[in-house]
Amino acid sequence: MANKDEWTVPQDDLAEAWQQVLPERLNDGDQAEVIANGTDPRSLQVTIKTAGHQKLEFDFAVQYVDSREIDIQLTDVEKDGQSVDERTDIMQDLIQDYRRHLHETAQALHHFTHS
Repeated sequence: MANKDEWTVPQDDLAEAWQQVLPERLNDGDQAEVIANGTDPRSLQVTIKTAGHQKLEFDFAVQYVDSREIDIQLTDVEKDGQSVDERTDIMQDLIQDYRRHLHETAQALHHFTHS
């Protein structure tokens, strides 16, 4: 009998599901790329590129704590390929907005991760 906390979701399937659902949650024109983290079957690498001329790119590490809860770590913010200070109010607002979209995506995929 499997432990109810045992992770049974295939990582590639999870990444594909996120790739389908996350863009629906983002602002118009924003783009997302989701890839499996090769070192942890519960983790995904998510890159969100903002729409418009700012060319901002946000990298997040998303890890499932369990089938319902995710932990989100911001790993990098770049503008035109250069790292930028993410501590400004504008950047913090964008980061919080994207974190909310990531949580919404996890909730939308609850049926997929909770067996």
